[in-house]
Parts: sequence; structure tokens; C-alpha cells
Amino acid sequence: MGEKLDFIRQADWLGKERVRSYSLILLLGSLAMMVNSFIKAMGEGGSDFLAFWSAGKVALAGRFADVFDPELLKPVQEATGFDGVFAFVNPPPFLFAVMPVGGLPYPLAWIAWVAGTFAIWAAVCWKIWPKYWPLILAYPGALIAAGHAQNGLLTGALLVGGVAFAQRRPWLGGVLIGALVIKPHLALLMPFWLAAGRQWGAFFAAGVSSVGLLLVSWLAFGTETMLAYTESWAVSAQIMQNDDPGFYLRMATLYGQLRIYAGHEVALAVNAVLALAMIVMVWRSWSRFGGDMAATGALAVAATPLASPYLFNYDLPFLILPTLWLAMEARRSGFRPWDKLLLLALYVSPFATRAASLPLALNLMPAFSALMVWMIWQRGRKNPAGTT
Repeated sequence: MGEKLDFIRQADWLGKERVRSYSLILLLGSLAMMVNSFIKAMGEGGSDFLAFWSAGKVALAGRFADVFDPELLKPVQEATGFDGVFAFVNPPPFLFAVMPVGGLPYPLAWIAWVAGTFAIWAAVCWKIWPKYWPLILAYPGALIAAGHAQNGLLTGALLVGGVAFAQRRPWLGGVLIGALVIKPHLALLMPFWLAAGRQWGAFFAAGVSSVGLLLVSWLAFGTETMLAYTESWAVSAQIMQNDDPGFYLRMATLYGQLRIYAGHEVALAVNAVLALAMIVMVWRSWSRFGGDMAATGALAVAATPLASPYLFNYDLPFLILPTLWLAMEARRSGFRPWDKLLLLALYVSPFATRAASLPLALNLMPAFSALMVWMIWQRGRKNPAGTT
């Protein structure tokens, strides 16, 4: 019995070559999923990408303010055979990203967006962890974002790159973090992380980047567009008033799960307390980890799905950073009992929790996020090698 338990607890069979082989198998299997996603996106059910493509198309015609009016996007989307409308609710700087694909036919635009944003995300990750390329290419969080043709790969590249580069190239890291103004709730913990570590170069670069992008988009698209965006907040609020449990089961936050069973007020209050706890934890991590910026950054990124109330499984490509940090730290200092299986569970959790959410009527991603935060908190070192 003890030998059987050790087989699971130590998981010595899960070595480097087997991990690489499993990753490639997962990647090949996911390509079939990608083809299926593309076929569905071309049908009556459409795809989230329709919001980006139609907004880009309308913006290319010079009708910048119209991108925030769902009724004006509807005929553009219906021309693809889609019956309905996906609203465009991202801030105006995001138009710079979607306008290039707006000039392409919808099928080609879908392919270009998925391939382009995946390449950007993979290139950033590859630059940081070149030896881990199989785990990067097969990362479930990234493949889910690709299958939805969502913006999680682009925002993931900004968050991962911003946190990883902030240590050695603070201005570059700050600029990437500031660019998350296109989806600001993903950067909720970043100002606290940088301020607590007195990383003022990156902190001010993030501010300059976010304000600069807003000013440039104001100059490029006009005051009417900026005002139209503020009016679109009502559309976002209406989306969040949706009482369909399926909508909240696709969310990767504790708010989303509590919203189903306890209502908006209770869910928001609990999430606010949790967000404050994550801010305190990120702040304290600098002293706990002895100023190890890689460890504190991994914790801040891992805590993001717990702090933000509005976040979906397709937003999770950024979790590659804390996942690989844990893997590298375990290889450096030695694997503890259950480490390998827990790391495997964290790695596949974006896929597993999404697949199980409807049958279970519960998305367990918040539990895996909490597990990741706890493992980083336990792994962080007071005097890491290479730090002073």
C-alpha cells in the first residue's frame, strides 16, 4: 500500500521527457478543438471575435463612435450569418489592435487574430522560458483563449511580459503593464505590487503608458468616441445583470460562482473582501520573499483571478507565469510530496474546470487559483539566489 501511495505522492514517473511528450499530445489534440471552434464561429452561433472584427470594420470606415453602439454593429455581424449581436465594450485604445483585422473577410480575420495573438503570447513566454517551449505551446489557458478568438492571449502577453521584464527592464515592464488599459481589471493588483516593492520606474512607466494610450486614442478617434465609450458602460452593466447560470459558470472568479447561489450583493461583498486580502498578501510578499521580484510577481499574477470579480477562463493565459515559476522553483530546491501532481493539476486546471463547470454546476477555477497562491506563498524564499 505504501509503495502505491508513493507512486502517486512522489510521481517520479512524471519526468522531463514524459512531460514533454504529454504536452505535445495535448497540443495535437487541441488542434482538432481549434478546427471545431473555427467551424462553429463561422455558423449561426458566431464567436466572441465578431465584436472585435465588426468594431474594426466600422472603425476603418471612420465611424469610430459607432463601434460602441450594438445596434450599429448588428448588421455587420449578421452579414456573416450570425443571428444576434456581440457588443464591443473594450476601451478605445483597443481599436488600434482590432482595426487591422477589420479589413479582412471574417474567416481570414478569425484565423489571423488567433494565429497572431497566440504568436505574440508564445514569443513573450518563449523569451522568458526558452527551455519550457512544449509547456508553453500546449498551455490549456492559452488554447482556450485561442478557441474563443478572445483577447486573453494579447492581454496575457502584456501581463506576463510586464511582470517578467519589470525586474531588469523596468520601463519596458511598466509600459506593458500600462497597456492593460485595454482590459484594466486584469491589472488590478499591479499598482500595489509595484508600489510595495518601490519599483517606481516601472510604476511611473505604467502610468505614462496607460494615460498615453488614452490620449493617443482620443486624438485619433475624437471626443465623440471617448464619450460613446462611457455610454457603453450601460451595456456592460446590462450584461452583468444576466441571470443565466451558464454565463456565470464560464467565469473563473469566486464572484461568478457566488452570483448564482447568493446573489449580486453578497457575491460582490465577498469578492471585495477577497480582493483586499490579495492586496495585503501581495504587499507583504516583498518582505516574506526577501525582495525576490520573481516570487512576488508570480504571487501577484496568481492572485489576480481571486481579486478581480469579472474574469473568464479565456482570460487565463497569464497563469503560465506562476505555474512555470512553481515548476522551476521545485526543480531548483527539490520536489516535495504531491508537488508534481499538484503542478499537473494547476497546469490543466483552465481546461478541466471549464469542462466540468456545467456538469457540476460550479466552476472550480477559484479553488485552483487559491491553491496556486498558497503554493507560491509556501515556496517563496527569504534569501533567493541572485538577490540582495
